[in-house]
Amino acid sequence: MIKITNLSKFYKPNVWALNKVSLNIKSGEFVSIVGQSGTGKTTLVKMIIADESPTEGLLEIGGWDITNIRSYEIPYLRRQIGVVFQDYKLLPKKNVYENVGFALESCGVKRERIEKIVPQILKIVGLQNKMDRYPYQLSGGEQQRTAIARSLVHQPKLLIADEPTGNLDSINSREIIDLLLKINDFDTTVIMVSHNRDIINSLSKRVVTMDDGKIISDQIKGRYIL
Repeated sequence: MIKITNLSKFYKPNVWALNKVSLNIKSGEFVSIVGQSGTGKTTLVKMIIADESPTEGLLEIGGWDITNIRSYEIPYLRRQIGVVFQDYKLLPKKNVYENVGFALESCGVKRERIEKIVPQILKIVGLQNKMDRYPYQLSGGEQQRTAIARSLVHQPKLLIADEPTGNLDSINSREIIDLLLKINDFDTTVIMVSHNRDIINSLSKRVVTMDDGKIISDQIKGRYIL
């Protein structure tokens, strides 16, 4: 699914945000990327979604070399990758159904197709009875589930969750993690960036630990020990 070889990112005047990072992630894996702030986690995610270009190295997704991806190819790449952020990024004047459907509408998907897909996705995330509600009417957990639903509308093979529980209490955090595990059970590769030690250590999944722009540990059924 993902092959990263000696990937580096340099920011002037003298910062190596990534320093010769190599990482292989197989299709269907659930991988947590952990580390303190400023260790390169977010930069690595930006490389994968082509929000930043590398200074050196090789990055392949599904056999596609995106190291020097052209600007017109980026929207196609991002339709194949679901991305969930800490701050939800929902449209406040659109309800749950419209927020999720907008991701399809903006790509030119016909209304009949949207009307078929959106209810199915909302059922997966447990919001089929709240599709008419607006973001301000939802709890933090429900807003994050809406964001996850939006990320799934293109049926991506890869889902990246960048601090998906950062704004949530422990109960809502657990519900979001359980949902990510459910999505992973559908053979979707999940990469989760998180600071939540308790959640990471409860998963018994692969843990990649970063420090100073490098991978310092990569463990199957690992633990977040820093």
